[in-house]
Amino acid sequence: MPLVAHNDLPTFTKLKQEGMQVLTPGLANQQDIRELHIGLLNMMPDAALAATERQFLRLIGESNPIAQFFVHPFTLDALPRDESARDHVASYYDSFEQIKQQGLDALIITGANVIGADLSKEVFWDQLIEVADWAHENVTSTLCSCLATHAVLDFRYGQKREKQRRKKWGVYRHQVVNVSHPLVDDINSEFDVPHSRWNTVYPEQFEASDLKILVTGDDGCVHLSTSPDGFRTVFFQGHPEYDTVSLLKEYKRDVHLYIRGEISDYPPMPDNYFSDFNAAVLREYQMRVDLSLLQESPLPEFPEHLLVTNLKNTWQDTASAVIGTWLGLIYQVTNVDRGKPFMDGVDADNPLGL
Repeated sequence: MPLVAHNDLPTFTKLKQEGMQVLTPGLANQQDIRELHIGLLNMMPDAALAATERQFLRLIGESNPIAQFFVHPFTLDALPRDESARDHVASYYDSFEQIKQQGLDALIITGANVIGADLSKEVFWDQLIEVADWAHENVTSTLCSCLATHAVLDFRYGQKREKQRRKKWGVYRHQVVNVSHPLVDDINSEFDVPHSRWNTVYPEQFEASDLKILVTGDDGCVHLSTSPDGFRTVFFQGHPEYDTVSLLKEYKRDVHLYIRGEISDYPPMPDNYFSDFNAAVLREYQMRVDLSLLQESPLPEFPEHLLVTNLKNTWQDTASAVIGTWLGLIYQVTNVDRGKPFMDGVDADNPLGL
């Protein structure tokens, strides 16, 4: 069933404008359908805060139509925010204390921008551990995205990420390698996933912690895996939630960093993302930028309007299917009382009976 707009979060309005069905609380109360309450720990920086909301709420709203989805965004007090973002959080987000009091059926933890290589030195580290540990004991399943995956693997399993010589950035082909797991039982055996990261946790590190690897990329990197019990924690290293334009926005941001002199090299294009036409447009734009900087003349406008219509999304259907299956499994094993993660008779050490 659809999302329920239980508060005035602007993301609900934008999703309705996209054509997604979003119920008012009044309509939701008239339906005799079970609710699922999903927390969204949004750790993204201010510029990406609302976009990240939309991406994950869209995936949830497009998923398996079995329940009414109440999504509760919250963030960490330790994360620095500007005044506008603080107002947004104060107006539309729950506090962690409220989250703990009301309980959750599931939790999604987003990525975050970090400063250094050692995650334990980040300002959010202790608060993130507190949330993740609480969820491990009180929530049926937690889904970790990219940086959150690296953080949980670090503090819970002692597996530290390693910086790669080259940023993994673009859209990459992946394969299901564990067809017996219900999370990937009903999806294509091969599909695409966007990635955007300098760091990685290698397959050997997942295996050393007895984590279940479900999906790997052509280069062998792990995209999707789970905790040893098969369900309590789900790990993404990629970004299946990305919009069609997300990588374009990242590329545009990096180009502007180059123009302002904050990075020395012109950024490479993301792999397997731009069409031949788009790549040609962007190569021409790069030449014009470099010439303008050399001559100290006015800079050309970034040609976003020429690029958007030629972008293709080759990952969203599979992403929606995986999220839909995840929520369906949560629905099957979760106790109606959100203070108890599993129904009576469900083995917490093996909730899916794998």
